[in-house]
Amino acid sequence: MLVTLLLALRLAPPAWALLPFTRADAVNPILTPGSGVFECPIRRELVHWEADNVFNPAAVVYRGKIELVYRAEDKSGEGIGNHCSRLGLAKSSDGLHFRREPVPVFYPALDSIRRLEWPGGCEDPRIVEAPDGRFVMTYTMWDRKTARIGVATSRDLHHWKKIGCVFEGTPYRDVWSKSGSIVCERQGDQMVARKVDGRYWMYWGDTDMFIATSPDLIHWKPAETGAAHRAVVLKRRLGKFDSSVCEPGPPALWTKHGIVLIYNGRSDRNGDPDLAEGTYAAGEALFDGKNPSKVIGRLDTYFMKPQRSYEVSGQYAAGCVFAEGLAHFKNRWFLYYGSSDSRISVATLKL
Repeated sequence: MLVTLLLALRLAPPAWALLPFTRADAVNPILTPGSGVFECPIRRELVHWEADNVFNPAAVVYRGKIELVYRAEDKSGEGIGNHCSRLGLAKSSDGLHFRREPVPVFYPALDSIRRLEWPGGCEDPRIVEAPDGRFVMTYTMWDRKTARIGVATSRDLHHWKKIGCVFEGTPYRDVWSKSGSIVCERQGDQMVARKVDGRYWMYWGDTDMFIATSPDLIHWKPAETGAAHRAVVLKRRLGKFDSSVCEPGPPALWTKHGIVLIYNGRSDRNGDPDLAEGTYAAGEALFDGKNPSKVIGRLDTYFMKPQRSYEVSGQYAAGCVFAEGLAHFKNRWFLYYGSSDSRISVATLKL
């Protein structure tokens, strides 16, 4: 009895953590590649825009439904990073069963930032609501040479205004950057961007994790420890699931405990011995609510790793759960994640 009690205490998550999530096995994966056809404005021909893979969605509660803006890949190339990605839209009344739009809502086009998005496309969206009601989306612009975090805004999730690189006007404009997770606060079922110390904050990066600030959610400046040295706020850990990558997941959540960030880690040969080399798993960290660059808590290990068949077979052969969309809906948290870079799945947490 004593051993059982001690084990339970050791395994119990800290009070700040969003846990435990339970996979919705009855419906997973909730989205798989589709047969939709779209006329590409650059190629000027019809393409099966989501025929190869769908994964890594943003999640928003809008007009009484959960809406996913998700990454979809066509069959224009072979291997990871060699397709063209566009963003589709799917809607659900229960968070589990989705109906998708027939054509993408966001894609490379004949516009001012075409050269930053073509031929690789638009990847890995994350969305928060601005205080004025606009949706602000960060995403990866991929020209198949350098990844850059882009930003766009919308009033309805269908029609988007592209703005360009979040680091425009800084020395980091053409530096590899991915995965912009903006600090927000839950207001009912809405995830609204929150200022801390008069500024907005964004976690970013796909090695160690960095941080940037903005006065307006559009123009961002990375924090530095010296000239052209990005300030690291979350480091990779030897022997852990995040030994080679610490990459932000959904928008970071400001709470009474601090700022909770669900993030994605990748293990390498120096990582968790229980994980295959290259495995992506999900963890959580806590940052100071008054100083978002200061980490004050971190789970010792992952809370979700690839286990199901749809998480260990697909485009990413090493196995991958990649958390990216988080929504509060009908007294539950819904965590949407990419499964092996090929499908979309969900796990839930009942409050």
